[in-house]
Order: sequence, then structure tokens, then C-alpha cells
Amino acid sequence: MLSFRHLTLAGALIAAPLTAQQARAPAPYTLAIAAGYKALMTCSAMFVGGRSEAQIARDELHGIYADYDAIVPTLTASIDDRIGLVSVAFDPTLPPRRARYRQGRGCTIDPIGAAGPVARGSIARLAPAPPSPAPWPLGDALPRIAHPPIPAIGKALAGGYGGKTTGVVILRGKQLIGEAYADGFGPYTAQRTWSVAKSITGTLVGIAVKEGAVSVAAPARIPEWADEPSANGRRAITLDQLLRMASGLHSATAGNRTDAVYFGGTAVTEETVAWPLEVKPGTRFRYANNDILLAMRSLRAALGEQRHRDFPARALFDRIGMKHTIAETDWRGNYVSSSQIWTTARDLARFGLLYLDDGMWNGVRILPKGWRAYVTRPSGPQPTSGFGYGATFWLMNKVPGVPADTFSANGNRGQYVVIVPSRSMVIVRRGEDPASAGFDISKFTADVLAEMK
Repeated sequence: MLSFRHLTLAGALIAAPLTAQQARAPAPYTLAIAAGYKALMTCSAMFVGGRSEAQIARDELHGIYADYDAIVPTLTASIDDRIGLVSVAFDPTLPPRRARYRQGRGCTIDPIGAAGPVARGSIARLAPAPPSPAPWPLGDALPRIAHPPIPAIGKALAGGYGGKTTGVVILRGKQLIGEAYADGFGPYTAQRTWSVAKSITGTLVGIAVKEGAVSVAAPARIPEWADEPSANGRRAITLDQLLRMASGLHSATAGNRTDAVYFGGTAVTEETVAWPLEVKPGTRFRYANNDILLAMRSLRAALGEQRHRDFPARALFDRIGMKHTIAETDWRGNYVSSSQIWTTARDLARFGLLYLDDGMWNGVRILPKGWRAYVTRPSGPQPTSGFGYGATFWLMNKVPGVPADTFSANGNRGQYVVIVPSRSMVIVRRGEDPASAGFDISKFTADVLAEMK
């Protein structure tokens, strides 16, 4: 069957057959995003994660979104270790897509069409950060305590729950009782958190609440909306509604796709602030990256530029030993904290432990009293199926074999941090799951808990 393109000739619309090559060719924007995907993922996985180009092609760039899965292998990444730069050519008339590494900041993707450096690189390739000699959990010195084997870990690594498991860490109380990794991964290998970053953002908001910088009940502070008439409605959206995916804002797609920001180089403050209201805030659950990006935008406005710049590291990562964790930004300095945080399985276990201890860390309160109850309270509109939702955390309260107080941080490609307060356990599963093969976190969690009775 022939495909057609439409041409206008002397006021008449006529159909002209497309060649087979033209019919198969990806749209220019799709090609640009695919090139950006390869540039940014290669940059971060290499310079932050310590991975080789061959490993990245095998894992991070395999089984990705269907839009780009067939395109990415056809594009060539040029890597300059001296300045931390990855370039991917995609069009003979446009500059290549570029991602640049900055020490302590991770990688930033330049906008499509940017001919010169927008976010400057600063350093050649670094090895992954070394282990900390401090005792666990603040450091990596583990006590020599024998723990019984947990069969579910081996089953996960063998693909028994689906997907491709790259790492598992299990805590009981503060003790690390189970840990294993796939070939090419280890305790100090950072991976992209994807949407687990949303729960980290919710935690940063909690810290800001404790510091008195924000109130979740108050309208979000979005400077780009400041001059709008209040009747437009967006200025009334609260921080709580953003954290609960209940803003009422329209977005390009429902769900976890913000490709223009993630891989296109469009800034958070260009993309997310532009969407109009679609329904009354607080009346609909719609899982959307934009809501969390706006929550972090609000936090930036509330904290001010100086405090915001190092807030994730200063307020959270450094305080609880997440030394292998990097929060990346767009080229305008906005944290892309709905997805673009890189960290290790052990660091995510530390993150889970903070919630297991109800916001305390070594006797010091990091989160406001009652914050765990807040993020696990389904007080807003709920998803129509699957897990329930609190404030940036998913609720596993209806999963067979799992206690009702269980909640989790979930991310694309199989990133999970499961917290079970009544059993004093944290279960971390990292993955590079293909888009067509997910991981059964419910069954895995139930099996681990059953094996640890």
C-alpha cells in the first residue's frame, strides 16, 4: 500500500505518493529527541555512573521508549573525556545534540539547535566516588554479621519476577541483610532514578517545610504566573496538590513523559509553566511529571537562588550519607527532579531508612514530625486502578501478603524503594527493564517478607 503526502497546487489539494524511505523516516523532532536521549544518557551513565560505552549500549540504551528504540542504535556518540562532552549528530543542517558533565552537577543537555556551549563542561571522566570508611548506614563499613540467604534476591537477578534486575539491597532496621548485583553493576554504580526522584523531591519539600520556607497548604510559588489574573486559577494551585498529582493542569500526555525537558533541552521554566488548567485543582488524579517539576520550581522561588543551588545535597544527600547521589539540572539551573537524579542502590536504602525511622537520622530530625503520615495519606483524588497515591509516594496497602502500611517510591525501568514500617524493612530493587517487560514488585515484596519471617 502506498503512503501519501498532501500538496497544494493551484488551490487544489492533491495526494502524492511517498517513497518507502520517506514513509519510514522518523520525524525531525523525533530524531532530535532520540539524539538527545543518547547524548544525555551516555553522558550521565559514563561520567556519573562510571559505566563503559559498551555497557551503556547493552543496558541503559536498550529496550527504551518505542519512539526511540530503533533510532538510538543508528546514531553515533562522540565522547570527549577531556571536557566531559558527549555529542550525537542527527541532521546534516543542525548542530549535534550535546550533553555536558559538570563535577557535582552531573550532565545537562543543550537545547535542540544550540550551536555553542550552553551548559559548560568542566572536568574529564571521573571514577565513581570511593566507598566511605564510616560505619553503615552513614558510611559503607558494614559489620560482619551473618544473615540467612534471601532466595527472592537470586530469583530477581535470574529474571524470575520479570525485567532485568541490576541490584537489590534489603534492610531490616539499620542492618543491611541482603545485597546482590548483576554483572557490570555494584554498590557504587549510580543509575538514573527516573520517577523515584519524585519521592526525593517530596522529601526536599518536607525539609523545606521543617525549615519554615514553605507550607504545603499554601499556593505554589511560580514566578512565571505572578502577573496572571487570579481568575485564571493556576495561582491557586497548592503545593500539596502538586505533590499529589492533582494540579488540574493539562499536559501533553497523561503519565510519565516529558521528553522536551528530559531529552530536548527545553528548560523547566519554559515548558511546565505554560500548560493551562484543564479541570479544577484538587479534583482529578493525573500522574504527570509537570506537577513535580512545578513543585521544585516553587521550592526554588521560596528558597532563593543561593539556598536552592545546593539544596538537595546540603539538606538531604550529605546529611544521610547519600554520597553517590547527583541531582541534575537543565541549562537554566532548574533541577529536573521528577526523574534526573542518579544514585546507587545503597543510597536509596539510606533514603528508605530515613522514612523507616519516621524522618529521623541518628537521633536528628530531618523531616517534620508526621511527614511520613502526610506522604502516605491518600487525601487527594486517587488512581482508578493499581496502587493508591499519597504525596509523591505510592501506597501498597492492598497488595496480598504485604502489610497495609507499606509504601514505595517507584520509577521507570524498574526502580523501587519499598518501605514497610510494621516490619522495619526497606527493599530496594534497581533495574534496566525493557519497556515491554516490567518487574513484579508486589510479588517480589511479598516473597521477601515471607522469607524473612
